[in-house]
Amino acid sequence: MSRRKYLALLPVTLLVVSCLWAQSTHVPELPAGPMQAKATTACTECHETRIILQQRLSKAAWTKEVDKMVKWGAVVDPQDRDVLIDYFSSSFGVDLKEYVPDRSARVRGKKVTK
Repeated sequence: MSRRKYLALLPVTLLVVSCLWAQSTHVPELPAGPMQAKATTACTECHETRIILQQRLSKAAWTKEVDKMVKWGAVVDPQDRDVLIDYFSSSFGVDLKEYVPDRSARVRGKKVTK
């Protein structure tokens, strides 16, 4: 195949690969609640929801975390701060079970051989 044909196929190949990648990467949503939309907007400007989903923090730790993120640039209305902390504390508190990502959940059920 000539170089021209390879170059002509490159954009199509990249498009197919990007579509397949987009379908295979499932980004989980934050749990339903009064602050879901605001938390998603404020937090996912800098990181994926998985960063939040894996946390198991006390209310005091969530308070520090939210305040730290606001200092780093997260846009949280001061009137929403306490409600947001309550949302995180109830959704991702220390007494909740460990977060298991979809892929890890599938792998845990299988025997891993070397």
